[in-house]
Amino acid sequence: MDQQPSPLPADFQSRYGGAAPAVEPPVNAVLEAMLGHRSVRAYLPDALAPGVLETLVAAAQSAPTSSNLQAWSVVAVEDPDRKGRLADLSNSQRFIRQAPLFLCWVADLSRLTRLGEAHQRKLEGLDYLESFMVALVDAALAAQNCVVAAESLGLGTVYVGALRHHPEKVAAELNLPPNAFAAFGLAVGHPDPAVPGAVKPRLPQSLVLHREQYGITDEGAAIAGYDKALGDFSQAVGMGKQDWTQRMISRVGTAAALSGRDRMKDALTALGFGLK
Repeated sequence: MDQQPSPLPADFQSRYGGAAPAVEPPVNAVLEAMLGHRSVRAYLPDALAPGVLETLVAAAQSAPTSSNLQAWSVVAVEDPDRKGRLADLSNSQRFIRQAPLFLCWVADLSRLTRLGEAHQRKLEGLDYLESFMVALVDAALAAQNCVVAAESLGLGTVYVGALRHHPEKVAAELNLPPNAFAAFGLAVGHPDPAVPGAVKPRLPQSLVLHREQYGITDEGAAIAGYDKALGDFSQAVGMGKQDWTQRMISRVGTAAALSGRDRMKDALTALGFGLK
């Protein structure tokens, strides 16, 4: 008798709105946790256990870093008043106040700047856009390691890009030195079981996985299929029927849609970055 293939993990299917690749994926606890990722926007007031923050940062520091520059930092905010002010600067998102921990991930060239100053050296390479990109990538890699670690402990997380709405004000609130930029926030806490999250469908792999060379064959049909999958998902979770195409055109259709982030280059210059 032919052996029947094992059923795909539920979250593997959900991640693609039921249109997952026709493969039999390997499964382990790490993959199950990653495939089951969902944004959590409602938290219990319970504080994190002692040692959790330090463990999350250790996981973050275990991420790869370009040339071992380690050009990132994280500011852990637990003070309710400061969380409230940061929430006000980040589109007044309620969960920032709710979560016991709000992590501000910093693209940080200031430490290297101070290192050069301590050795009477002008580190010219820090004035270039490449160095800023390195710092951004380092911060993102570290943060995602933190997310995986947090979820492995049963915690919920959600990223906050709106922290970039007012870069100079956020820098002042966090007492950031020149050449340091709060790239995004991350709320961390115990999910409120009364407000469960769901696995949101992503684009089909055919749109993001290119073998050997980039290709755009049948892109329109794949996007149309995804529009339906995301529209059905959005309606099911009470967010309306708007599809991905409509949302993306609205999201980047005008400079005003960037909610103040259209002046990012000027803000970064004001924060001390050369960006040559």
